Amino acid sequence: MKKLTGEKVFKIEAPYEGISLKDYHIEKRRLQLELLTIQQKVAKLSQRLCICFDGRDAAGKGSTILRFTQNLMPKYYRTVDLGIPTPKESKYWFHRYEKLLPKPGEVVFFDRSWYNRALIEPTMGYCTQSQYEYFMNKVLEWEHNLIDNGLKLVKFYLSVDPEHQLYRFQERLSDPLKFWKFSENDFHARKKWETYTKYKEQMFTHTASKKSPWILINSNSRKESRLTTMLYIVRLYGNKKYVPLTGEDVSEKYSIELNGVAFNGLNKLQLSVLSELVEEKEEKNLGKSKKEVLTRIQND
Repeated sequence: MKKLTGEKVFKIEAPYEGISLKDYHIEKRRLQLELLTIQQKVAKLSQRLCICFDGRDAAGKGSTILRFTQNLMPKYYRTVDLGIPTPKESKYWFHRYEKLLPKPGEVVFFDRSWYNRALIEPTMGYCTQSQYEYFMNKVLEWEHNLIDNGLKLVKFYLSVDPEHQLYRFQERLSDPLKFWKFSENDFHARKKWETYTKYKEQMFTHTASKKSPWILINSNSRKESRLTTMLYIVRLYGNKKYVPLTGEDVSEKYSIELNGVAFNGLNKLQLSVLSELVEEKEEKNLGKSKKEVLTRIQND
């Protein structure tokens, strides 16, 4: 982990460079098991966890959130992906997001957060200069207050370079299942790459603190960035000693017989649950046998 600005902005070095597709799926499943454990803890203890994903168009925010939530309990998480704000929402910016923050026992993922006002809005002229300055001056105070009141907050910035963004735009336009992801606004925003960069750097300078840091992830490789963001959350709120690409290969399958029925293709967790049932049955049978022996002795 390389610190860019004290303890305020972290650029995470991905431990997954060059990962194969097979190992990617194995590691993704390992991390998803850890994320499910974290979610269960959040639900049980009525905690509130908010994970924000910001970055340029086609940086991989939505697809990363999808991998986070694939195996979570639907009842205890939400994904927030807001559209164009109404004039009232634009005026009362923080209130727009406050009502969507996690409730006790819930995890909420923001596909673009309130930091739209620090990035795309000033870049494209969607907000006034005074609105932008007000946000920049108030956002850390607002976040610190939320954190002091129990909110667990993580701010990810997914960074993509111009070449990879262009490739993904072309990919969207040529794919009949993805063309809807590309908008005219994406095209215009790309023309203002340098302006956006200026606002991004100002955001890192003025809206990061030890209590509410920015976590930078290189998202040129989708597989690497997805795993790296999940790893960060696992180490922060779950298994702090989690070691990437080690431990049990979750693709390994097991078999067991219960009540004369063979169960095949099980993972370790499924095997453990069924093994307990087998042990319970054996204990019941053993108890029944002892009772029958005692009954015979008494009758004799």
